[in-house]
Amino acid sequence: MKTYPRSERVSSKIREEISRVLMRDVKDPRVKNITITDVKMNRDLKKARIYYCLAGDDIERQNAALGLKSAMGFIKREMANRLDLRYMPEFQFFFDESLDTGSRIDLLLDKISYATPQTQ
Repeated sequence: MKTYPRSERVSSKIREEISRVLMRDVKDPRVKNITITDVKMNRDLKKARIYYCLAGDDIERQNAALGLKSAMGFIKREMANRLDLRYMPEFQFFFDESLDTGSRIDLLLDKISYATPQTQ
């Protein structure tokens, strides 16, 4: 069985727990539709880069970012109670644009496939 570095195990646990906190405990409606896609920890576990996605327009994304900023203290307290870490990492939230990029690529590929004649 492959052993994982501690930072990967901690990032996986943070991803699970933050998802639960956002779905169940945070009352701010701006963060209800957020999906946590990834968490990247540095090796000393002092910083966590948390990536999220959200279906919606730019205004909804800006509101979600404001909601996350507003709920940061609550999220950190909840995470401190749920995780068994000596030091709570500094959380930084980033919008994950990879899903939007993938959708644009799919649309472009569809346009290309319809534009070229099909050979048999």
